Amino acid sequence: MKSRYRRVLLKISGELFGNEKENLDVEFLSRISREISYCIKELQTQIAIVVGGGNIVRGKTIEKMGFDRISADYMGMLATAINSMALQNALEKEGIETRIVSAIEIKAIGEPFIRRKVLEHLDKNRVVIFACGTGNPLFTTDTAAALRAGEIKADLLIKGTKVDGVYDKDPKIHKDAKKFDFIDLKTMLNLELQVMDQTAIALCRENKIPILVFNITREGSLSKALAGEKIGTFVEI
Repeated sequence: MKSRYRRVLLKISGELFGNEKENLDVEFLSRISREISYCIKELQTQIAIVVGGGNIVRGKTIEKMGFDRISADYMGMLATAINSMALQNALEKEGIETRIVSAIEIKAIGEPFIRRKVLEHLDKNRVVIFACGTGNPLFTTDTAAALRAGEIKADLLIKGTKVDGVYDKDPKIHKDAKKFDFIDLKTMLNLELQVMDQTAIALCRENKIPILVFNITREGSLSKALAGEKIGTFVEI
């Protein structure tokens, strides 16, 4: 297989990093790292990653528990730093060089965001893991993914979730939910589909970055997506 894309931004939902027993699912980390390694070495795709932190702390959830919204969001950002370190460790076991680039200065674990340096890492086939979202409260990691995708001029933003695409309503609740094979960014905005937040979708539309949403828990799904196989939902510009 050959990749259709030179450079992609992969957003991995935080909930995928954990399971019912542990905050960190070592089996998932090992499997996704093997797939990323294959995509870099065999498909020759440059990959940057934005991770969520919902397996540890989800800002919106703890805000409902009485925490200040700003403090809750910062706690969520720090949770993404933990996930970034876990993913870095798993990737390096597969022989893939990685760099954590943090939007909040944490010198002991990562570098600050310097665009030219990030592009240099990618050109050297290193995986860049963006930690701590945008570094600002009130923004989601989806928005961070759209922002970083624009900054590195990614050909595609991939959102890896537990759901196999974009539906007109929640398939977990509605049995008659309809899945879209293709949809455009304008329609996603108008329908207010809860796949990504509105700010992230608007950023992708403005910067002409298509989105692919698929179930990344299925083995081989990432390499199939990069090879252009029909998988999930392709969100056109």
